[in-house]
Amino acid sequence: MKGRVLSVASECVPLVKTGGLADVVGALPAALAGQGWEMRVLLPAYRALRARSKGWPVVWREASLWSGEGRVLAGEVDGLSVLLLDAPHLFDREGGPYGGPAGDWPDNPQRYAALSWVAAALARDGVAGWKPDVLHAHDWQAGLAPAYLAYHGSGGCRSVMTVHNIAFQGWARAAMLGDLRLPASAFHPGALEYYGGLSTLKAGLVTADRITTVSPRYAEELMRPEFGMGLEGVIAARAGVVSGILNGVDLSVWSPGVEGANPYSARDMAGKAAARSGLSNEFGVDVPGPLAIVVSRLTDQKGIDLLPAVVPELVAAGGGLIVLGSGDPGLEAAVTDLAARFPGRVAAKIGYDEGLSHRLFQGADAVLVPSRFEPCGLTQMYGLRYGTLPVVAATGGLADTVIGATPASLAAGVATGIVFHPTDALAFGQALRQMVRLHADRKAWSRMQAAAMAQPLGWEASAAAYAALYAGLKKG
Repeated sequence: MKGRVLSVASECVPLVKTGGLADVVGALPAALAGQGWEMRVLLPAYRALRARSKGWPVVWREASLWSGEGRVLAGEVDGLSVLLLDAPHLFDREGGPYGGPAGDWPDNPQRYAALSWVAAALARDGVAGWKPDVLHAHDWQAGLAPAYLAYHGSGGCRSVMTVHNIAFQGWARAAMLGDLRLPASAFHPGALEYYGGLSTLKAGLVTADRITTVSPRYAEELMRPEFGMGLEGVIAARAGVVSGILNGVDLSVWSPGVEGANPYSARDMAGKAAARSGLSNEFGVDVPGPLAIVVSRLTDQKGIDLLPAVVPELVAAGGGLIVLGSGDPGLEAAVTDLAARFPGRVAAKIGYDEGLSHRLFQGADAVLVPSRFEPCGLTQMYGLRYGTLPVVAATGGLADTVIGATPASLAAGVATGIVFHPTDALAFGQALRQMVRLHADRKAWSRMQAAAMAQPLGWEASAAAYAALYAGLKKG
């Protein structure tokens, strides 16, 4: 064994998920095991997880953890070594991880400070004879963990802070400094102070030994004001310890060759044609041109507001669209309006369905990802995996993973999708026109599908990069 890592996060597949963060946190332990690193994951014991962890042994406790007892339970779920912070006064609630019917929980700063405090304690002192070499904190919910190591002692444990989405920063009032167990001496712009208040993400960024983002392009973008969202100066000041490591895809879960009624591969795409026929029948969509999909949160960040401007021309050119997602009520209405305007050409399902998402990738020709920013993105990777060619904005992980169709890349046979810039209706519309033209050239489209499906999308390279990062910290 090369070393031990304590990963701390608010979500982790298969236990709790609201977004891609959970997929990454859940996939890393198995991927790193192949690199010789043992990783355990610390999560809050939300209500559903408390029920699931009955009988697990208590391996750590604190009598007064933000006005109530906190205990850490240890167990294993589907081969994943899990540590659960059981603090019912903070986490045993109806609703999602971050809020209930009335919105975000008002005590979220204290809830996730408790998670971070316990993570730092376990990293510093070890737990049940197991002591990590590295503490790996994910996003604002774990941002105070590196800070607590820095301000309360590290016990020799080094820290990594990963930014999955800088838009979420963990804001708290300055008056909460003492309650969050942070030193008043650190309340200045060079450390904890953030526009007159506190940001748990900034706290992690200024105190962690290393900072990573989930794609190399995103790491560069975050140093610019149009992407850094107020933290660009913090990232730029620490540029020497910032790196971008792409996420991977669980190839056993996302595999067109083994799932569904119509499995297929790059060598035999007959199953994809059958899957498209089945998908068309399921949604009542029948188009002679490319059948595109959108599988996304319906938000402006994802560029969904651009669809009403570009879909009419796509339909006129013989293409079609199926949308699966939920989010902003106005965008949900815009999507359903498109389906009503173009019956038989556009369809939409508001909500999310994991099984349906697989069928969409199996049967569609292209997946549209017009995000204004995208830290990494898994949707375009699923598209590559299934030969469902991505049409993406040139940002973040989208630009890092999709090779745009240009005369040079098409001639070389390496194009894997269509990339456009800037993220506006004009450029997006041009990209869709290019998609229609390429789809009509069956030879060119087939070559792009083969190149897309040949891309290395698993966790091997990313796990090796994380392992090298941890090894460097352990030596240093």
